[in-house]
Amino acid sequence: MKISVTIDGVRYEDDVEARLLLVHYLREQAGRTGTPIGCDTSNCGACTVLLNGRSVKSCSVLAVQADGAEVTTIQGLAGDSGALHPLQEAFHEEHALQCGYCTPGMIMAAADLLSENPHPTEEEVRDGLEGNLCRCTGYQNIVRAVLRAAGATAEVTA
Repeated sequence: MKISVTIDGVRYEDDVEARLLLVHYLREQAGRTGTPIGCDTSNCGACTVLLNGRSVKSCSVLAVQADGAEVTTIQGLAGDSGALHPLQEAFHEEHALQCGYCTPGMIMAAADLLSENPHPTEEEVRDGLEGNLCRCTGYQNIVRAVLRAAGATAEVTA
């Protein structure tokens, strides 16, 4: 099947198998390797991207379902300038990553959350990131990073 999709501002037209997952298309055909393959079962959220501005786990979306859509990956979040996106900067500043495997998915889920709710509470951040797993940091610094990026000054408690 032929698809046409815009990924990080670049238009791609490719022939794909009907069963090809979006995460595999992004990595193998579009070269967007910043989106990791985590569990391949939609449980971990590491492969989260924005599809027409909404976060999706790209291991649960077929590439053909993205036909005509706009996809933003972690690599496209910063834009053309090369400067870090405020979420990326906040994750760095708050030490919200350790091994980094979950980081792209966490940031993309947070980007969707902040687009819907620019000033979330700690609880809203935790709810918004539910479904994205981190095995290293215990989430405290991740929540702080999202609140920092949102401009929130709330103190995060355990």
